Amino acid sequence: MSSGCERRRDSGPVIVSAIGQPPAAGHRDWPQRLLVDATAQGLVRFDAAGQIEPGLAERWIVTDNGGSYIFRLREANWADGRPVTAEQVVDILQGRLRAAADHALLPFLTAIDEVVVMTPQVIEVRLARPRPDLLKLFAQPELAIIRSRAGGGTGPMRVSALRSAAPLLRPIPDPTRAEPEDSPTPTPEEEVRLIGERASLALVRFGRRESDLVSGGTIADWPLVALSGAPPATVRLDPAAGLFGLAVVRREGFLADAANRQALSQAFDRATLVASLARGWEPMDRLLPEALDSGAPPQVPGWSLQTLDQRRADARTRVAGWGSPVRLAIALPDAPGTRLLYAQIAATLQAIGIGSVRVKPTEPADLRLVDAVAPYDSARWYLATACRPCSEAAQAALEQARLAPTLGDRAQALAAADIAMNQDTAFIPLARPLRWSLVASRLRQWQPNARAWHPLNRLRADTN
Repeated sequence: MSSGCERRRDSGPVIVSAIGQPPAAGHRDWPQRLLVDATAQGLVRFDAAGQIEPGLAERWIVTDNGGSYIFRLREANWADGRPVTAEQVVDILQGRLRAAADHALLPFLTAIDEVVVMTPQVIEVRLARPRPDLLKLFAQPELAIIRSRAGGGTGPMRVSALRSAAPLLRPIPDPTRAEPEDSPTPTPEEEVRLIGERASLALVRFGRRESDLVSGGTIADWPLVALSGAPPATVRLDPAAGLFGLAVVRREGFLADAANRQALSQAFDRATLVASLARGWEPMDRLLPEALDSGAPPQVPGWSLQTLDQRRADARTRVAGWGSPVRLAIALPDAPGTRLLYAQIAATLQAIGIGSVRVKPTEPADLRLVDAVAPYDSARWYLATACRPCSEAAQAALEQARLAPTLGDRAQALAAADIAMNQDTAFIPLARPLRWSLVASRLRQWQPNARAWHPLNRLRADTN
């Protein structure tokens, strides 16, 4: 296909196809998270590079080595035009922290002791234990400052058609400008139309040049990209940080023994597995990508210095010595990419004498796929997310890390948890999470990043 055939219009709203259900209250999938982030930012937010930038807070300081966060709020209005107050922000944040089953981030926010109003423009988040790494959690859509009954959020964008299944978002006027005429009317090029739909429909829409971005792609639908004929220059991968692998969720029979679980892990040829599915996908053989806030380098499996033939020979010996056939149920979503992934997993298990069957994610299983981008850069997220379950020693070390009174104590406990998890083999890491997008050339601000997060107000032109 020539470059001329690939040209798209460079006018009108940016059309975004987000993979998932049409955005609506109550949904927590990708389109709704993008909508919440655009219309109801948190105290801080992510920019196009996945770095922290001001949100509802115009600036902040971290004191007591991560024991207190003080935010100065900018002047802002709710969607109904009423001004945002510090008391409202504090009430909303406290409500989120009390909602025990509201979202997956809450287990990593337990160090927050209280949120208080200091002045009409300043609030403080006080922690019972130091956490200097929480800003990335405050930037997640799950902690957006939004009024549930009325008023919506504070932007940076606003929905212009409330009942539309594909809402049109417009940048909101800057409330700090003294006169209305100082805030120019947004042009159509600054608007974003957000569509939630299946990957197959999103790819067709992009191929017809009826959209500018396909967002939220994972391994599940990756094979469809090649079938769509999308120009290679539009296919973009994020260097996503997180976990992608198999959690041992039923520690019975063959999997009751840590040495047997290790035999499974060492049997995988990770480089070949990922290369067979996606070029540029990075394999992983350990839980932590780097030390992060742990007090030691990441634990490396003891089998990593052996050849693949040696590893598989050892694994076959353990399986044969079990004395009865071993068959494992593996829970994966039913999608083109995960069907190919299961074929690779099944072939690996068969090579060491283990039979397998693929089951739905909601069904009982022995191994379950975990595919998650890390919301922030802490070893505790990786280790706690991989513990489904894990040994008593690992659980005790994780709890010790959660309750550690100092950062030094926390680092030591996380290092101990990493050692315990490595010995326990509760999780079989395979790769970094695969996150892909199709990006038209007009979206000049789109940047790959470790969060795999691309705000709707940071695609083509800066909004406020």
